Amino acid sequence: MPDFCGIQVQHQVINASGTFDAIAARKVYGDALLERFPFSAFVSKTITPEPRAGNAPQRIWETPAGMINSIGLPNKGLDGFLAEDLPLLAELPVPLIVSVMATDREDFARLVSAAGERDEVAGIELNVSCPNVHSGLIVGEQPTETEALVEHLRPLTEKPLIVKLTPNVANPADVAVAAEAGGADAVSLINTLKASAIDPTTGEPGIAAGHGGLSGPAVRPVAIAQLRAVVAAVSIPAVGMGGISSGADAVEFLQAGATLVAVGTESFRDPLAGERVAREVTEALRSGSSDTPVGSLT
Repeated sequence: MPDFCGIQVQHQVINASGTFDAIAARKVYGDALLERFPFSAFVSKTITPEPRAGNAPQRIWETPAGMINSIGLPNKGLDGFLAEDLPLLAELPVPLIVSVMATDREDFARLVSAAGERDEVAGIELNVSCPNVHSGLIVGEQPTETEALVEHLRPLTEKPLIVKLTPNVANPADVAVAAEAGGADAVSLINTLKASAIDPTTGEPGIAAGHGGLSGPAVRPVAIAQLRAVVAAVSIPAVGMGGISSGADAVEFLQAGATLVAVGTESFRDPLAGERVAREVTEALRSGSSDTPVGSLT
């Protein structure tokens, strides 16, 4: 069985944080979800130190090749997550990666320490890239801030730290290099691109917050370009995501150097998209694409 930063995975397809609600899905599908879980590892919704209700509706706007969202990270907060959600997520048949976000280093430290000490948690993703929450930090935009944050958090846990990069900067590779210098075990990219839309019936913004994050097939070429630049700049693994709808899309990310790929927006349309993409990747590589180098699991 291959591994990713010491995390054992069955295949190379995981989920993008916040795009697949495993707890809600199990309520709908029951234990059949566990028997046919679509991902080789599960990344939780991003949790924050205190509960968040999220942004006001309208929070999702469909586009011709994807969607804009401004959900705003609704979650139960650290204590609620540990007491209510973690026991349920621990029942999933795959490793659990917990995504965390805070507004300062000390709150990040609280989250990482609490998650890192739990045996149910295999890894921690540091979300420093959400465009829909005003964090007061420039950590995901400034390499020096990214390095300082990861360096501050690294001694707090032996669990893998994965830094989720923002695409909304001039050079994401510089931030990736800083994350590696600070002690990150891996990076993931891309998060959503800043975007907006106008409701043609009202002339007002289609998203109540005025803007949100664009995801779906429209962002895939941007994701590939940024992934290639990041992989060329760092030696740690990268999780590639951004508009993956099929095995062919996923293979493109693997050929660009990703070690794992993450399915996000496509899961809104097809809850079993992860399973299908993983199967199509296997079929594509067996049919001849394996001649092309792809990111390797180590």
